[in-house]
Amino acid sequence: MPAENSGQWRRKSNRGLIIGLFGFCLGLFGIVYGMFWEDIFNWIKHKEMALAPDTRVYENWKTPPMELHLDIYLYNWTNPEEFGNLSSKPILQQLGPYRFIDRPDKVNISWHPSNNSVTYRRRSLYYFDAAGSAGSLDDEITTLNAVALSAAATAKYWSPVKRGMVDVGLKLYGQEMYVTKTVDEMLFTGYSDPMIDVAMAMPIFGDDVKVPFDKFGWFYTRNGSADLTGVFNVFTGVDDLAKLGQMHSWNYQTHTGFFDSYCGLANGSAGEFQPQQPQPGGSVGLFTPDMCRTLPLDYAETQEIEGLQAYKFAGGARSVDNGTMYPENLCFCGGACVPSGVMNISSCRFGSPVFMSYPHFYNADPFYVDQVEGLQPNKEEHEFYMVVEPRTGIPLEVAARFQVNMLVEPIEGIALYQDIPRIFFPLIWFEQKVRITPDLADQLKLLPLVLLSGHIFAGVCLAVGLIMLLWIPVHQLLAWCQTREYDVKMQHKSNGHYKSRSQFSSAEELKSKASTLVCEKSVGATPDSSPLLERNRKATVLMSKSQTGDSMATASTALSETADGKQD
Repeated sequence: MPAENSGQWRRKSNRGLIIGLFGFCLGLFGIVYGMFWEDIFNWIKHKEMALAPDTRVYENWKTPPMELHLDIYLYNWTNPEEFGNLSSKPILQQLGPYRFIDRPDKVNISWHPSNNSVTYRRRSLYYFDAAGSAGSLDDEITTLNAVALSAAATAKYWSPVKRGMVDVGLKLYGQEMYVTKTVDEMLFTGYSDPMIDVAMAMPIFGDDVKVPFDKFGWFYTRNGSADLTGVFNVFTGVDDLAKLGQMHSWNYQTHTGFFDSYCGLANGSAGEFQPQQPQPGGSVGLFTPDMCRTLPLDYAETQEIEGLQAYKFAGGARSVDNGTMYPENLCFCGGACVPSGVMNISSCRFGSPVFMSYPHFYNADPFYVDQVEGLQPNKEEHEFYMVVEPRTGIPLEVAARFQVNMLVEPIEGIALYQDIPRIFFPLIWFEQKVRITPDLADQLKLLPLVLLSGHIFAGVCLAVGLIMLLWIPVHQLLAWCQTREYDVKMQHKSNGHYKSRSQFSSAEELKSKASTLVCEKSVGATPDSSPLLERNRKATVLMSKSQTGDSMATASTALSETADGKQD
């Protein structure tokens, strides 16, 4: 019997040791997993988000899955005959939107592992969306004659002889201050102009005149072309995810050459990604090839897009300042600083006096709005903004809005531009607004859940490991407590009639005593249904104080003799 008990004890001890050891290992695993899970998660995210042909984001980067729309608004000049009258202002009527479906793609993709970058060109196909438009491509628009103005502005600083030749050309071909064309001609189809034809056929002005196109149209040659916006080189984020989508060079140069100093650097984002973990109060940069510069967007507020918390960065007064309000923007003046609110991109647009602004001169000096009639700037319709998900740097919503203006001013030696007011004339504005799809938003929502689930898993492993590690000690402690409670009860029973468990010399004696107590309880406390015992309730079990030699047999004999005596 002792050998059997000893073997059973050893088996229990071995089982407890195995459970405790497994619990220790599981708890240690939970601690280590919890400490390094976020690093593991970031490593997996890094592998999936870095630009490479085999990563998850590549296809969405190359061909965006969202349907893009380009909405174009044109200003119809209703009183062009009164332009020379200094008592009247140009009256403008906004027409549109003329909506085009944009199908963008990236072509000529080349990977550069040496500096972890990728080179590509952008190509877009545009399809007119009649249902989404508030007009037809056959609508006629009266607007400023951009061809004649560009020719005159280019000759502004030439010698009087050369400038006189331009003046003769303008008169010879009957150029006016304004033109009337269809929307289709003004946008993608373009229209021919004799001044362009002469400049291309008779390059008598040499390098002073650059004629890039055979027609004029605001989006002429853009449809289906991969050459108009230049060659982009951006970082892939393979070595550092914070550099994902950031510009390295444009047209193979890290400096555009169109602005001095740091204003001409090709930096910021190419548009698809922003730096991860942007901070409220900070800013992000967006490189815009049509303006040959980076546009800073400042933090505006925190928003919720499709259930995702994100930061909104908007183009404020700093974005369109020329140094009058923010001295660091002085290098964007382009030679002649003007009041804050427009960006001089003449050098980027072949010398034409083109100035970009937000629609209706939003966030610009009131000086510009007061020059014309018909403009009503407001934040909801004219703000340029980008809402960025901070964990990934992915834009959730973008509203890119710009307005094209041309500076009309008196030019000495050019009859058409004498005795006229100096005006920044609005011609066209466009917006491209896109919002993340619910499906893509759901995928982004999974990222914090996966991170949280990893921490929960680590916590569960630690908790289960601790329970297993402490199971045997706790079980033994509880057993000891139960034994102590039993002993205390035994010591307080009936004036010390019963021994404590520790006072018994053997297990057999303990069992015998337990049987005696059971018998005592049944005889003294529970009445039997027998009439004989009902009359003889005084029967007792006689026990000595020592209780050393008593047994169940003695108690039964005493009970039997007492009953017989009473019966006689």
